[in-house]
Amino acid sequence: MLFRTTDEHEALRKKVRAFAEEKVKPIAFDLDQKNEFPDDIVKEMGELGFMGIPYPKEYGGQGLDAISYAITVEELSRVDGGVGVICSAHTSLGSWPIFAYGTEEQKKKYLTPLASGKKLGGFGLTEENAGSDAGGTETTAELDGDHYILNGKKIFITNAPKADTYVVFAVTTPGIGTHGISAFIVEKEFEGFTFSDHYDKLGIRSSSTAELHFDNVKVPKENLLGKEGQGFKIAMETLDGGRIGIASQALGIGQGAYESALAYAKEREQFGMPIAHLQRNTFKLADMATYLHGARLMIYHAADLKTHHERYSAEAAMAKQVASDLAMQITTEAIQLYGGSGFIKGVDVERFFRDAKITQIYEGTNEIMRVVVGANTVGRPPRVKTVGGKSKQGPIAGVRKGEIFEGDPKEAVKNLVAALKKDGYDFTVGIDPWTPVTEAERIVVAGRGIGDKENMKLIEELAYQAGAAISSSRPVAETLKYVPLDRYVGMSGQNFKNNLYIGVGVSGAGQHLKGIRDASTIVAINNSKNAPIFANADYGIVGDFKEVLPLLIKELDNGEEKKPAPPMKKVKRSKPRKMAPKEDLYVDLGSGYEYDPEIGDPTQGVEPGTPFDKLPDSWVSPVSGEAKEEFIKVEFPEDRK
Repeated sequence: MLFRTTDEHEALRKKVRAFAEEKVKPIAFDLDQKNEFPDDIVKEMGELGFMGIPYPKEYGGQGLDAISYAITVEELSRVDGGVGVICSAHTSLGSWPIFAYGTEEQKKKYLTPLASGKKLGGFGLTEENAGSDAGGTETTAELDGDHYILNGKKIFITNAPKADTYVVFAVTTPGIGTHGISAFIVEKEFEGFTFSDHYDKLGIRSSSTAELHFDNVKVPKENLLGKEGQGFKIAMETLDGGRIGIASQALGIGQGAYESALAYAKEREQFGMPIAHLQRNTFKLADMATYLHGARLMIYHAADLKTHHERYSAEAAMAKQVASDLAMQITTEAIQLYGGSGFIKGVDVERFFRDAKITQIYEGTNEIMRVVVGANTVGRPPRVKTVGGKSKQGPIAGVRKGEIFEGDPKEAVKNLVAALKKDGYDFTVGIDPWTPVTEAERIVVAGRGIGDKENMKLIEELAYQAGAAISSSRPVAETLKYVPLDRYVGMSGQNFKNNLYIGVGVSGAGQHLKGIRDASTIVAINNSKNAPIFANADYGIVGDFKEVLPLLIKELDNGEEKKPAPPMKKVKRSKPRKMAPKEDLYVDLGSGYEYDPEIGDPTQGVEPGTPFDKLPDSWVSPVSGEAKEEFIKVEFPEDRK
């Protein structure tokens, strides 16, 4: 079989390459240094039709094939991998699910502005506990009248917060695993839908990446994509196509690094000749050219299968795995050819090297790519039943008391202080508020939610009255610069393993919670009841910190100067008080068997977290065989409620 691209393909390549060379290349270094999203470039890409290459013209697209899309991403990434992935994530992740599963109304309302480049798209799947295992999704969507109410958080989302439209995945039916996940179209302006600051990344720094936060976000019922329960299927099919885009990005990065290294090697002379002619280097360059040619054929083959509606999942995974591994290899060798010069900022191979790494990780790690290919070759492994079922993921900071005070702020503050004093905390003592975080017995942490810098005065006053050191979350130190970098707490900052942590306006990002999980007592003050930190706290107050903090400061003030704090003693972390089960308890009186939603019933395929009322009609007691209608609900005394 003779395979070659068409004249139309190569005309498109010429057009995209000219744009990349003329518009993107001159500013690529600056975008990388400033971690800056290229708004004007993206707008022009939309006007040129690059953002809707594979979609029908009736929906604002260009009506071209998947190979044309791969060429577009490849040529953009040849100059800047960040710009390449902006196009890739928008086209394959943010737009394709709507094209494939959207109603005609959804396509007209959302796909048309996306494919025409007037709007930018994003894709919200990844979570703290749902990365490679997307079935671990914890974001929820509950139907309430004409709307679904979304709560939860997504991380590592490409094009956030710049995108206008997001395809978001959430659990609509708990307890039935991947079959309970659904997909939704969510607009940026929906109330309660907010974003973190964009990440400061190693590479692809012209691409914006941030978290999506959902706090009782009302999504119209008509924005359900496909049917309830189809979300996981939609996500997996979308990622199959997305891998063609990431493979193309990796190919473009590798091509750019190869061309740069080849030009340099022909120019740089050592031992009386250009280093390109030293046999070892000639072989390196020959290998680069060979690998790029092979990867390109794999990518175009997968794209061609997609265009002709053939199965392409394994081929896309193979192409993504091979192209991304080769991108790392080629960029590494490109730096080696440059020698010391390749290690300097401003030399493009250094940027290509950093950009290449992520292609081995996102849209399915290369380890997962091997799982996909393996499933298509040796088949899927048999399902193994485990005794007691799958353990449910708990809070990052461990199981805590979870005593959250709402309502009257004065009453909430009194209850909080009383609880802390009962736990043994003495607020007549104090320390230097700038004591190193790791040496302080107590810390007061300012989160992004405190807003303006002038509100740090309240944090300072609270730290004094609480006998604590001043700390912050990462964005407050790194982005807002309210405190020095060595004072932020989190997985990448300081770990706080001592006694009392008080977080003000901290939402509870995973990397932050991992830095405080060894704290004896965690207190959270936040105006959002759904902030993740509350699930990781011993005590909390739901309310406006500007109202709560002055009351708390006053409650902790005994009217006297603080005494020097004695040497720190580690407070033993207290266990949560026994409470009634969150779920109703149902018992089979005949055998005494109690159905536990936390465990489910793996012997009958019921996953952990399944409420009793969601059990299938065919389910029976694993002990007596009684049908679920024969179970009775247990009533608890008032003192356990």
